[in-house]
This record gives sequence, C-alpha cells and structure tokens, in this order.
Amino acid sequence: MHELLISITNSAKQTMQAQAINAHNLANAGTEGFKSEIAYYSALDPKGDIASLPDLAPGVVRATGRDLDVSVNGEGWIAVMAEDGTEAYSRRGDLHVDAFGQLTNGAGQAIMGNNGPIALPPFGSLEIGSDGTISVLPLGQTPNTIAVVDRIKLVTLQQNEISRGTDGLMRTPDGFPVEADSSVGVLSGMLEGSNVNVVGEMVKMIDLARRFESEIKLMASAKENSAALAKIMSMN
Repeated sequence: MHELLISITNSAKQTMQAQAINAHNLANAGTEGFKSEIAYYSALDPKGDIASLPDLAPGVVRATGRDLDVSVNGEGWIAVMAEDGTEAYSRRGDLHVDAFGQLTNGAGQAIMGNNGPIALPPFGSLEIGSDGTISVLPLGQTPNTIAVVDRIKLVTLQQNEISRGTDGLMRTPDGFPVEADSSVGVLSGMLEGSNVNVVGEMVKMIDLARRFESEIKLMASAKENSAALAKIMSMN
C-alpha cells in the first residue's frame, strides 16, 4: 500500500509539472518566435520528475513591412547574447536599436554578429539582406554611401543539440557557441509568431486538471485503505 501511495504521489507531482509547462506555453502564445514545450510522463526518473522537450515546429510567418523585422527562412536560429553574457539562440526577430545603438530583439537580448554584439552607427535608413547582412545609410549621407555594418549570426542546430535554458533561450548541451552557417537566411519585413496551439493547450489544461483531481482522490482512497488495513492488523 505504501508503494501504491508513492506511485500516485509521483504521478500527481508530474501532473503539476505538466500544468506549469502548459501554463508557460499559454502565457507565450503571443511571444514572437516562441517554441512551445512538450511534456512527457516518465516512470524512469528517480526523482519522479516529468521530462520535456521543445517543439521546434515553425510558427506562422506574417508580413509586417518593418525594416527591422526578420524571420529565419526555414531551419536555423539567430544568435543572441543571454543575460549571463553567454551565446544562446532564438527565433525571435522583432529587432530594435537601443539608445546605445545596439541591435536587440523584443526581449532586449543583443543580436550577435561576426565579432560579437551588433552596434549600429546613426543611420537614415537600414536594410537587412536575405543572408543577414545589415546595410545602413549613415545619417546625413547621400544614397550612394550605403555601408555594410555587420551580418547577423545565423546558425543551424540539430534536434539532439538543443536544450532550453531557464531564460527560454536555446543552447547546445555543452554550452559552447556554434559556428555561423552561411546557408541559413532570413526574410526581411516578416515575423515568425509563436508555435503554441492555443486550442490544443486549453484542451490539455482541462485534461491535466481532471487528471490531478483523480490522483488526489486516489491518494485519499489509498490512505483510507491503508488506515483500514492497519486497524484490521492491530485487531489480530
């Protein structure tokens, strides 16, 4: 009976963890380039924790017409600088230029170029090529003085080379930077949205709530049966 209670408790723990993943997915349904997390129940984890993997399916790409919006064309990732200063990878392409001239995405993460974070001089206009090359018309200059500033670092990651950090960014298992891949391109004036299936996640949320309720009832029944058995044993 004790083993049964442990098994039900571990299952309830995994259901709670799956609910947290489900809630995180729903909270990021509107986040550009977000990849949802898929939860897997596992009986092999000694701690009874749930297993999960990022869903790398592409999100819906839409046209914005904005010069600083880019969408990765096909497979590939944009290299960014994480808060801890390490290189990580994202599909988020809503780019901005901050007060210091640094190119960042909508989450404030610096976009990496050939030699580190990309910094732009004051410019009158900007163009991002299909290979990620950034060209600007310096402020106050004539149209024939367009200059190439840098190239967005674009990389390819294999499914078994991707792990999601607590900050939501993708990294390689060893944490080492990946070499730029010249075959990866971008679409300018386009944005890839989140790949979260809102309807599917809402259905999953209901299913998880029902599962958790059932597990709580099973735990209560197991405790009652255990108490009844202990009472019977004490009478012998």
